[in-house]
Amino acid sequence: MGVRSGDSVDVYVGARISLRRSALGMSQSALAGELGISFQQVQKYETGANRVSASRLHRIATILGTSVEALFPPVETAGGGSERPDWLGKVRHLQASAEGRTVATAFPLIADLQVRRAVARIVESLARAG
Repeated sequence: MGVRSGDSVDVYVGARISLRRSALGMSQSALAGELGISFQQVQKYETGANRVSASRLHRIATILGTSVEALFPPVETAGGGSERPDWLGKVRHLQASAEGRTVATAFPLIADLQVRRAVARIVESLARAG
């Protein structure tokens, strides 16, 4: 039996677990220890190579101090659109560089909502400027 490629939702959930874990400064080994599994299994979850069961996903969300819903992509609307188009590509692109991972890790730690909004506007402006 060959290696299974992760479903896009599995990859998204894994990326969100990775981002949240990193934002908290938690290592894969620490998360694995809390779950009673190997860090290699956490790696497989984070890459989307292995699916996370519902009970384990609930436990992960609890350990990471977030909701299970926050780990999933937006639900598509009846018209086929979603709130955030091309979310998988954007998440992959963000994680592709050390700078992207740094921004993704540090951004949620900005406590002031107005500052987070200002940073988001600056990043959008810089991205449009090319």
